[in-house]
Amino acid sequence: MTDMATDTATNASPPRLYEIVDRALRAAIGEGRLPEGLVLLEGPIAEIFQTSRAPVQRALARLEAEGLIHRFEGRGFLVGPEAAGPAPLRADIRGFGLDAPEEIDEALQSRASWERIYAVAERQVASCLVFGRYRIVEAEMADHFGVSRTVVRDVLGRLQERGLIEKNPSSHWIAGPLTARAIRELYEMRRLLEPPALVSAAPTLPREVIAGMLERLRQAEAAGPKPETMDAIEEDLHVRCVLATPNARLADALRHNQLPLLATHAFTRSLGIADDQPILAEHRMALELLAQEAWPAAAAVLETHLLAAERRAIARLKTLAVIPGPTNLAPYLTKTSDHA
Repeated sequence: MTDMATDTATNASPPRLYEIVDRALRAAIGEGRLPEGLVLLEGPIAEIFQTSRAPVQRALARLEAEGLIHRFEGRGFLVGPEAAGPAPLRADIRGFGLDAPEEIDEALQSRASWERIYAVAERQVASCLVFGRYRIVEAEMADHFGVSRTVVRDVLGRLQERGLIEKNPSSHWIAGPLTARAIRELYEMRRLLEPPALVSAAPTLPREVIAGMLERLRQAEAAGPKPETMDAIEEDLHVRCVLATPNARLADALRHNQLPLLATHAFTRSLGIADDQPILAEHRMALELLAQEAWPAAAAVLETHLLAAERRAIARLKTLAVIPGPTNLAPYLTKTSDHA
């Protein structure tokens, strides 16, 4: 079954935003309302659909994979297959009859519902990963947050997409455990993927953005690594830089491998387990090389940093092993030894 068939095979919940954007763009291209060579930019499309750029990015990636649009030397995509070769047509897309369908309102309402609780659910799930295996009970989660089972399934689906939970053969939602072996495997994937992603993203990163990241790092080095600043510093390099890669599939794979580690790391900081000063120096070296446009050297420093980060993560796991477990566990999380 194709990705699209998998995404749209069920009518149990409203279509996701990227599906609506995908269908609208696909129809407009098929009907000729968006002519070959028209430049498609994320921002104007997001404005039409009243959404963020993320659903637009995913929709454009799907259309590109099918050859309905293609990248070119400029910013954005061109309508039509790459072989068509028309000159880029830069015009306001709103002048070509692209309108948001009525179903966008329902999808936006559904999105608002799950987004309202997602951050809390992610934090609660991340807090248990290092303490063992936990089952998530949908009905209890719905009661806990005061939402419908449909909204809960949206949240659980996104937690699964981000690698924090999975379904076992009995169709139970399971979180954890994050073991030393799992940490090694996740970091191995990150070392394979993040350095080339950084090289591909580097030319698109504005110098003033990198300068702001470096200034934040220098302030943190002067004050010491504090929990309230470390999350932003981690995000600067591993999210704002690395995930800026123009390869949407690579970015999706990276998010899947990053989130369990970043979320669990944020939880350990909340327990007062401090970060080591070398983390700041490693980030600063990578960013300084990016600022100098020494992109392969920055990627090599990133790989070395990830090796060191793996060792630190395993050391933190051993520290957490002496803690009996989370004292304020969410009621929808139930400890289980079930490995099925």
